[in-house]
Amino acid sequence: MVKVQAIAESINIMGQRSGTAMKERNPGPIQEMAKEESAAGASFLDLNIGPARKDGTELMPWVVETVEAATDVPLCLDTTNAEAMAAGFKALKNKEGAIMNSISAQPERMEKLIPVAAEAGCYVIGLLWGAEGMPRDSNERAAMAVDLMMAMSEAGIPNEKILFDPIGTPITLGADQINSGLEFMSMLQEIAPGAGSTVGLSNVSNGVAEHLRKYLDRTYLIMLMKYGLTTAIVNSYDEELMAICKGERQELVDMVHGMMDGNDPDPAGLSGTALEHYKTYKVLSGRIVFSESWLDL
Repeated sequence: MVKVQAIAESINIMGQRSGTAMKERNPGPIQEMAKEESAAGASFLDLNIGPARKDGTELMPWVVETVEAATDVPLCLDTTNAEAMAAGFKALKNKEGAIMNSISAQPERMEKLIPVAAEAGCYVIGLLWGAEGMPRDSNERAAMAVDLMMAMSEAGIPNEKILFDPIGTPITLGADQINSGLEFMSMLQEIAPGAGSTVGLSNVSNGVAEHLRKYLDRTYLIMLMKYGLTTAIVNSYDEELMAICKGERQELVDMVHGMMDGNDPDPAGLSGTALEHYKTYKVLSGRIVFSESWLDL
């Protein structure tokens, strides 16, 4: 049975419930969501305040304290504002169990945040995004991973505390980058022995009609699991997605992993959820060109 630790993504400045509560400094809705995500089985709660340019150094500690008052589930601090990130880690009670989301392979971000992560002893998401942006293929991802690993190692952060994120890209842009990310995942333990991994699952379905996104996220999760994905940033309100994370859909995992090995089942013998994963895998792997009618074909 393969399991993935879920990092719940919904406490986000862009979310209607949580975003309004953050702006109004109203703890109630945020604490309710923290309890809901914890009850759904999340291993970590992502607290995303975005760039927070005006008030990040005050907002992040406030959100941290608000959520830690409601649950003991470890937190994942998520902001592009390095000063806000540092302020959030100062406020954290459980620093060692927390995740810093994220340190990219950009010199300025590495310089500002690696010392903060080293001092906290936390987990770090190593985002494979470099000075020139998105890596073009699995080899560029590998090169960025080595740069991040070496810089973190020099600061005393072991591989076991790093979660590499190969970056999931929208299927609307095609399957090439999705396949490159999977190829990188297959190389990860050779590049960085002992390191973990993560992906923001909802990136793959970004730009797709809302009612269809869950199918892409679920199958993409299963595809990543073949290469030992250890954590994933997920919508914890999707019960089926959480069931996959918890290892409760092994027959579906086995089917998709079999397809990845070239062993396709006869679709005439499939129905329901199995057929959804079959059709969705064909799209995510690039065997079929994506269109929003892929489930009806």
